[in-house]
Amino acid sequence: MTDVTRMLNAIERGDARATDELLPLVYEELRLLAAQKLSHESPGQTLQATALVHEAYIRLVGEQNQNWTGRLHFFRAAAEAMRRILIDNARRKKSDKRGGNHQRVEAQDAVLCIRETCSPENLIALDEALARLAEADWAKAEVVKLRYFAGLTVEQTAEVLGIGATTAKLHWAYARAWLLREIG
Repeated sequence: MTDVTRMLNAIERGDARATDELLPLVYEELRLLAAQKLSHESPGQTLQATALVHEAYIRLVGEQNQNWTGRLHFFRAAAEAMRRILIDNARRKKSDKRGGNHQRVEAQDAVLCIRETCSPENLIALDEALARLAEADWAKAEVVKLRYFAGLTVEQTAEVLGIGATTAKLHWAYARAWLLREIG
């Protein structure tokens, strides 16, 4: 059992000290994931990797009744928390209250989010399409979340999901094509 898994189990049992001890163990990995994800964002992004890590961490350990099964489960949840934070941030930037306007998003531009930088409009379009993909095929949507939002490799994604690397590659290719069709 790793130190991270021990800390997660202690948090689950209600040990408040374990929450403080967990952050130093996972901070660098979470910060690397956040920096990797933010490097794909459009220029002018005001959210910093450190802030993204701290917000995700607060969401993860602040929620009640967490049942972490281990390190990989924790990082999978961290990827999801970071995704939600980035989507919320993009929506907030584009809200009418802050001067945002609805604009047509070209399919090719939105799908470029998977490979390159992504504007808030494209990120929101991608998230909406990803939600529809999750309804149709949960496993393929999870691959996209882990590959794009957490920046994991195919091998890491396969390990987290408990599938083979070849299956993860096939899911990734399918999901990208599905998203292109759906957004278009």
